[in-house]
Amino acid sequence: MSTEPAEQGLSLHHITVRFGGLLALDDVSLRVPPGRTVGIIGPNGAGKTTLFNVICGFVTPQSGAMTLDGKPFRARPHQLNRHGIARTLQGVGQFDGMTVLENVLVGARTKSSERDAWTALERCGVADQAHALPKTLPYAKRKRVELARALAAKPRILMLDEPAGGLDADEIRWLADLIQQAGTTVLLVEHHMELVMSVCDEILVLDFGKPIALGTPGEIRTDDKVAEAYLGAAA
Repeated sequence: MSTEPAEQGLSLHHITVRFGGLLALDDVSLRVPPGRTVGIIGPNGAGKTTLFNVICGFVTPQSGAMTLDGKPFRARPHQLNRHGIARTLQGVGQFDGMTVLENVLVGARTKSSERDAWTALERCGVADQAHALPKTLPYAKRKRVELARALAAKPRILMLDEPAGGLDADEIRWLADLIQQAGTTVLLVEHHMELVMSVCDEILVLDFGKPIALGTPGEIRTDDKVAEAYLGAAA
């Protein structure tokens, strides 16, 4: 009987996804240890959101496996909360006929109380908008509501899909502080390089679905393959 401790956190092992003739993810492996912030970057169409969708159960890989704390893991989207995983969307997937508070409570329905929802709203600076309808708020405020809904679930893994999209410089600085003070594991897909480099402990770079680099922000900054595939092209 093995006495080796189980590997903690979320791990992806050799994930491959095809959509017809398109190879969306090509043998992707990644370990997300507890308490770390791991970024996933790459050009549009690199497979970043597809990787998120695999973790969340929206996409089934043709090969590969996932583990959570060393045990096989494959959740359906409606089961994520019970596994301690919360995700935001690229945009704002809110129910416009419900108040801000109601939206946050819906997102945290299985693990949270109304007090937790209020705490998340206060943490995200939108508690004063709790009884407003999301569609009446500026876009940046709606993004904060999206974050509050995820945080109210008290997730062990917080998945953020392009949270900086549509935000100005002040909002992005606020977002960086929130991520750094999240007190949980964060998996971040993002195009805003300054944000990624400032908050991530480790970064995975994808290009056409294939991992081309994995390392610290400093290592990624100086990687020639990354510069050619992404950072250089963006510049």
